[in-house]
Amino acid sequence: MRIFRFAWVIALAVLPGCPALAQDDLLRVELVAAEERPVRLDLQLSGSIAATDSVEMSFRQAGRVTDVQVDKGDRVAEGQELARLDSVQQDQALRVAEAGLAAARAALSQARQASDRAQALLDRGVGTRAARDDAVQALSEAQGAVERAESTLDQARRAVRDTILRAPGDGVVTARDMAPGQIVGAAQVVLTIATLDGLEAVFDAPDHPRLDSAMGSSVRLDTIDIDRPEMRGTVTEISPLVDPASGTVTMRVRIDDVKGDTALLGAAVRGHVDITAATGIAVPWTALMRDGDGPAVWRVDAENRVSLVPVTIGQFANDVVYLSDGIKPGDIVVGAGSQLLYPGRQVRRAEVLP
Repeated sequence: MRIFRFAWVIALAVLPGCPALAQDDLLRVELVAAEERPVRLDLQLSGSIAATDSVEMSFRQAGRVTDVQVDKGDRVAEGQELARLDSVQQDQALRVAEAGLAAARAALSQARQASDRAQALLDRGVGTRAARDDAVQALSEAQGAVERAESTLDQARRAVRDTILRAPGDGVVTARDMAPGQIVGAAQVVLTIATLDGLEAVFDAPDHPRLDSAMGSSVRLDTIDIDRPEMRGTVTEISPLVDPASGTVTMRVRIDDVKGDTALLGAAVRGHVDITAATGIAVPWTALMRDGDGPAVWRVDAENRVSLVPVTIGQFANDVVYLSDGIKPGDIVVGAGSQLLYPGRQVRRAEVLP
């Protein structure tokens, strides 16, 4: 009797016209409405952190380095002495210029006295106008000689000052390319100083056609080789020129709230930049199937029957595929759970996928 009852229940399960059992027989899948929205791509870049502003230091004249008072990583203050050149010749030229100015001033004093005497004699009627004119001319020449001597002295003093390299402002030394005893040329870069006004991340970004849309946008920054919480920054510069060697463009990102933090200088950093690439029909990546050699999705009609529709992929993004052709906004497509589908099969929405 128990066996008979069990067989009768099985028979009922396969009888047609039983709505409840027929509904349960439909495959449960994820149904998603395709929607048109802006394509936002997470562009991940690797770069390094540098100072927003840096100064390359050099001597104005060639010479032998006698003293270097800073090294890479040292903090410096405005006006601080950084290095010196051998100044023997400059010191000698300064003494000669000082002596020349003293002699020119003495000659000017004598010429002024002679001019005053010639004028006084002319006023009393015992001198000649020609003598007065000669005295005035000599005075003028003496004044010119003093001016030339003063200019020579200023140049000599400047030459002595130029043998001393001083910091133009507060900062930190990021590079040192000289040592005591080394001969350096005029304008040869010997020190690089980064200012403490701020830091920026410098990236070599791919030449994406929509990269310009990232200008002014926020960037998430993660340090690679040091442990530090996530930072934020803003894209401040995108180079208009492509590096012919690497095929990339330089992107600079000003980092927020890191003023004066020199520990980050030179650190490797990873940046996440969101860029907008027109619009597309967004579907989950689980909806993507294959139809022969091309991509396709299962589209659901009004009777919940599926059909395999070829599509054209525009962009890939995190968990989303943007399609440029094949379906329209509002079409219902199958997401997860499409492994057992075939054309014409009926499906129903799964509230919670197993």
